[in-house]
Amino acid sequence: MDLTSDEELEREAEGFKEQGNAYYVKKDYAEAFNFYTKAIDLCPKNASYYGNRAATLMMLSRYREALEDSQQAVRLDDSFMKGHMREGKCHLLLGNAMAAIRCLQKVLEREPDNSQAQQEMKNAESILEYERMAEISFEKRDFRMVVFCMDRVLDSASACHRFKVLKADCLALLGRYPEAQSVASDILRMDSTNGDALYVRGLCLYYEDCIDKAVQFFVQALRMAPDHEKARLACRNAKALKAKKEEGNKAFKEGSYEEAYELYTEALTIDPNNIKTNAKLYCNRATVGSKLNKLEQAIEDCTKAIKLDETYIKAYLRRAQCYMDTEQYEEAVRDYEKVYQTEKTKEHKNLLKNAQLELKKSKRKDYYKVLGVDKNATEDEIKKAYRKRALMHHPDRHSGASAEVQKEEEKKFKEVGEAFTVLSDPKKKTRYDSGHDLEDDDMNMDFDANNIFKAFFGGPASGPGNFFFQFG
Repeated sequence: MDLTSDEELEREAEGFKEQGNAYYVKKDYAEAFNFYTKAIDLCPKNASYYGNRAATLMMLSRYREALEDSQQAVRLDDSFMKGHMREGKCHLLLGNAMAAIRCLQKVLEREPDNSQAQQEMKNAESILEYERMAEISFEKRDFRMVVFCMDRVLDSASACHRFKVLKADCLALLGRYPEAQSVASDILRMDSTNGDALYVRGLCLYYEDCIDKAVQFFVQALRMAPDHEKARLACRNAKALKAKKEEGNKAFKEGSYEEAYELYTEALTIDPNNIKTNAKLYCNRATVGSKLNKLEQAIEDCTKAIKLDETYIKAYLRRAQCYMDTEQYEEAVRDYEKVYQTEKTKEHKNLLKNAQLELKKSKRKDYYKVLGVDKNATEDEIKKAYRKRALMHHPDRHSGASAEVQKEEEKKFKEVGEAFTVLSDPKKKTRYDSGHDLEDDDMNMDFDANNIFKAFFGGPASGPGNFFFQFG
């Protein structure tokens, strides 16, 4: 009775298996899975049923379950080569190359010419090599190479979350946030509670300077995986960075510039990988630096900010202003041009025009410098300066000097007269100050320094020491 009953169960199980096979051929894997499960329920010690269900689960991309069925199949029958082959393939797809090699070796020991096993063995060895390369590249911070290696291994290990997370991690470090988010979403579609994917989501937000939202994802990741060290570290860094940056902003608003400078400097040491936030911190420190008259340091900080984020308009504007303040007009024009090309606003156009004007003015003779007066000098101060400089450089004073000195002093005497002619005439001075090209405006008339001197001092232009007797 029992024997007949067992035979009936086996017959019924075999029937379910045949139905499963039919659905498998039709690529209706969900139904095939159901019938193979029915067969297993009736005959739980039949290795081939587990093997068939494993094949179906693989087609459904349920590789962890497929791995369990393959392992059960070879436990029941160690000579079941298809079982070892599927176990190896599942290990490979899940990114466990060493375990895959162990399974494939068993197949090749018994079937040395098995071409499929040979190919999968090559794939497994290739994964190990790319993993090694990726590890070295990550230590060297060559994140592009890590992404390249992960793309290669994911060709064979398409279901490995570990490789996907490492790829997403490096994409985020490279600032390729949409791609990193896409990889994380791919993982979460398969496993909505995956701590690694939640961590990557948070990491992208963190690197995009959305720190509050990032912390929420890190906390969620830690809830799903309490031992997730990367999420714990990132969460700690995010909170520390936000707090330090806010302290710096507060000190700046209160006018405590030295303190703000130190706080921004401390914030910059927290996480060198957070490019966007660090770019802002460098720009903030540059703003403080310009307030503290550390203009060259401010320029350097802006350059660092731009190196981190080439699209950071605020850093270009801050650097351009520092260039203006240090009279580096060509550099200022270059930065303002970059800004205006990116954002064609009226304000940016005016800043560019002003810088171009200052550049133009800087390339002409600086008449204020020639007379040794400030740009805001009064009429009286300009006259006094002319008197002093004209007497200092007058040819009669240097008649006993060498020909070279006489020539140099005569040149200076003429320049002093030219400067005085322009700066003592309100109309010409206004044109000069506004940066009009003097030659184009017919203002560069032939300056006769002797006549200017004569008109100013009210006597002969030169002679055997006449004016020295009068003004000496």
